[in-house]
Amino acid sequence: MKRTRLTEKAVAITAAIGSVLIMVTVIANTYWASRQAVSSTNQAVSAVSAFYLESMADRRSKTITNLINNNFDYMKKAVGVIDEEEIESQEELRAAIGRMKNILSLNRFALVDEDDIVYTQYTTYTGRSRHAFLSKKTLDDKMISTVFRYGSSKELCLAIPIDIKIMGKQFKACFVQIDINDIVDLLAFDDQGSTHFALYSANGGNLSETELGTLIGTQNIFDATKGNVSEEEWNSFRDDFASQKNGTLTFTINDVVDTICYQPVPDTGWELVVMIRGSVIQDQIREISEKSLAANHMQIAFLLVVASLFAAIMFYMIRRVAKEKLDEEKENSKVFKSMANTDSLTGVRNKHAYMEMESQINTRIREENVDKLALVVCDINGLKYVNDTKGHAAGDKLIRDASALICDFFNHGSVFRTGGDEFVVVLQGKGYDTKDEVIADFNRTVEENIRKNEVVISIGYSAIKPEDEQLHDLFERADRMMYERKKELKSMGAKTREFYEAGS
Repeated sequence: MKRTRLTEKAVAITAAIGSVLIMVTVIANTYWASRQAVSSTNQAVSAVSAFYLESMADRRSKTITNLINNNFDYMKKAVGVIDEEEIESQEELRAAIGRMKNILSLNRFALVDEDDIVYTQYTTYTGRSRHAFLSKKTLDDKMISTVFRYGSSKELCLAIPIDIKIMGKQFKACFVQIDINDIVDLLAFDDQGSTHFALYSANGGNLSETELGTLIGTQNIFDATKGNVSEEEWNSFRDDFASQKNGTLTFTINDVVDTICYQPVPDTGWELVVMIRGSVIQDQIREISEKSLAANHMQIAFLLVVASLFAAIMFYMIRRVAKEKLDEEKENSKVFKSMANTDSLTGVRNKHAYMEMESQINTRIREENVDKLALVVCDINGLKYVNDTKGHAAGDKLIRDASALICDFFNHGSVFRTGGDEFVVVLQGKGYDTKDEVIADFNRTVEENIRKNEVVISIGYSAIKPEDEQLHDLFERADRMMYERKKELKSMGAKTREFYEAGS
């Protein structure tokens, strides 16, 4: 058999054809790998974005739920205190309601008798036509409803049944109304306007009147998204709102892609919706992806190595950017919590922070995990007189001076401003061990201040006892002692609120 001789020309042609085939294969493989990398990146980023949104929506939904539960708990406490008082007139009842509002921070707190007469701090009125929960023959359990007042004003109404007698009348319910604007302030973001949120009713109406981005704004969310997603997705979206479900929706308006996450607020009929403007996370990671792919095209000869490195780098970058975003959100959350828990006038912690600590301590008490614990209740003498005669600027200075005096002495305790002229100090550990000496020094200083016409503060204190079930038990004992101390200081020449009111 005759063999075909290989010539240099044949080898060159074979090499050329082989080189072209290899180059075509490499280019095609590069193109395919690039498309696959972009697709995988978008999928991974979408998952990170969805997780980021869902996390924010869930936390803020729980914030509203905690606010509602706290108000229900405080209403029960307020009714229990009022029931124990021997109230014989409407004036005494109104005063008791006012005290409970101030002590427990209950907005628009009121009681309802068996004739549907509503008793507030300032007045009484017939409530059947004004409050939806009174349309029911009996109120068997707590009830949550949305109230529309005075034009566009909206409030959240929380009502519970009660069974007490006051002034010979049977009282059947009590309620509070929380302004939705206060809830909005509690949920507010602080991220340079890249993240938006709004509260919606089941029919898509914007309850919070906050803008969900520039394209949806304050419109009905169903009207704004209709036509920008498939009919199937839109119908599913509406069904989720109606049945109080959570989920996400991605849509395009004017070539801008937006993703929203919606989370129900239990028992309210509301949906909390969160949106990241223009998919911020996707934009940032996509820019990194495009740069990496451009470098990959310049190194076709090293495709396999670069592709492997690219995949590893992309995975690392995705995780790093996602972590940085989550860390930023956590930091923003810490700053927000610090602002929400700090009294702007004195710089000490406020009533909201005290309620959080109270909840934590109550859990420890129930678990019998409390060893050293004491509570000091403080009340500034003469604040009303200073406000009335010298103005609120002087009153604010008196509050700051009083706060400084309390913090100076109780420097091993946690100081909270819980009202206009009221402070509470929680003593644990070293603060508890030194309380007797510190309290004695504090009272001596206050008595000297009476003669110097300087800050006078009445205090009462109490340490935990085995029979105590909650921190409020210590508060009640300390509060009674504080009022006895106020009488004692009055006999020594200190001026009290009662003195000024009698003088006026």
